[in-house]
Amino acid sequence: MTKHLQKCKNCNEYGLANSESKCRYCGGQLISPKPPKFSLIDKYGKYRLQYFKENFNTENENTEK
Repeated sequence: MTKHLQKCKNCNEYGLANSESKCRYCGGQLISPKPPKFSLIDKYGKYRLQYFKENFNTENENTEK
């Protein structure tokens, strides 16, 4: 996973990771821009699936409006 470059949830701007995980442009939460790589022996698989389900649901809600 990327440790330094992160993306803001609110404004979609990229920024460097900091101790508070806050965007310097809007104050939103910084998250990793990419999910971890796929592996058959996947100890984080349930978290990745949860992440994609949340993103899929929010994208569908945004397109329906």
